[in-house]
Amino acid sequence: MVEVLIGPASKELGVKVTQELNLKSILVESKVFPDGESYIRIPEEKIDREIILIQSTYPPQNKHLIELFLMLDAAKDLGAEKITAVVPYLAYARQDKRFRPGEAISVKALAKLIEKAGADKFITFNIHKEKSLEFFNINSINLSGAPAIGSYFLQKGVVNPYVVAPDEGAYNLALEVSKILNCECTYFEKKRDRITGVVKTEAKELDIKGKTAIIVDDIISTGSTIANVAEILKSQGAKKIYAVCIHPILINDAQNRMKMAGVDEILGTDCIPSEISKITVSKVLAEALKREL
Repeated sequence: MVEVLIGPASKELGVKVTQELNLKSILVESKVFPDGESYIRIPEEKIDREIILIQSTYPPQNKHLIELFLMLDAAKDLGAEKITAVVPYLAYARQDKRFRPGEAISVKALAKLIEKAGADKFITFNIHKEKSLEFFNINSINLSGAPAIGSYFLQKGVVNPYVVAPDEGAYNLALEVSKILNCECTYFEKKRDRITGVVKTEAKELDIKGKTAIIVDDIISTGSTIANVAEILKSQGAKKIYAVCIHPILINDAQNRMKMAGVDEILGTDCIPSEISKITVSKVLAEALKREL
């Protein structure tokens, strides 16, 4: 019988997935020592040979990564022979190539560490670039949270939706959502000033007046690009504006920045737990695990 180890960074998602799969769950114990080091304990004397381990690695990334490595190693010590490591949000994935001589390719290093710690299979959601999975020597899968987002808005009964990607990189994700909602989809062009680093979004005319705009992105960090797009949509008469993402990092005053620009509601998935993570990817993940088991 397959068992599910639920890491401290993915408690709510882990419980939901376990319920979907009707499997035994083991809630991993954790604490931080006074010197800042992490402690992990799997509260079992022995575990099943096949294990699903769920642990996201959002900020504080280093803490959650160390917990992941410790859990993988401890699971092997307790008898696990096949571990599927589910990391809903993979930290350090945006450094996927070397821009300057001597730079570390962080996602490559993480792939090595996850394998060496004991993972036999790897699953994540909307990794920055799918090509990064080539750094893994084990079977690795990149799932999409788009079905969860689309289902959420279908159930919400949104009227006259129009899905918008804040840049070309997010267009495929936005397109997935628009197909579920059977509505129009577009993306904006953005340019970054090489000197100041400021990102500017080029405006274009859309048939958005009176419609519900749903801005879709994989990650929202500072919210600056979303704010730029929201201002354009608001000026063109959008009735309501949602900003939704798979991974809500939300640095500093990101939420306030987007709301000041005209966003009515900000939503994320439970790949990263937060106050806005109202969309669950549990069904998507459970279905993928059923296919793999």
